[in-house]
Amino acid sequence: MTESRPLLPLVSDAEADPRAQAVFDDIRAVRKTDRVNNFWRALANDPDGLERTWAEVKAVMGEGALDPLVKELVYIAVSVTNGCEYCIRSHSAAARAKGLDDAGLAELFAVIALANKTNALVTGLRPPVDEAFR
Repeated sequence: MTESRPLLPLVSDAEADPRAQAVFDDIRAVRKTDRVNNFWRALANDPDGLERTWAEVKAVMGEGALDPLVKELVYIAVSVTNGCEYCIRSHSAAARAKGLDDAGLAELFAVIALANKTNALVTGLRPPVDEAFR
């Protein structure tokens, strides 16, 4: 896959609107890092969208009924299916930070491939859903 150029500029800390800067600061605090990745910097061109999206990410990807690693694995699977290289890479890095190793990542890709294959088969074959699954 070739590297694409951003459609909007990446907003630096020096250029950030005060609301965007507040989100950048919160990202650093929540993630215990000194960097804000390019997704957030591109989204900072729309401070309303940046605030909404960061709030939703914190709510959904934070503590909950699902283990944080499971959430990252689901995110990777959806990103692979949608073809989002950026999300595949960023959430793979997050999953690795939560303990995923090479064998686990390879197994995840096998599960994703199998699910896409069998989903396509079911879509084409159109069998009725078993009563036990309803």
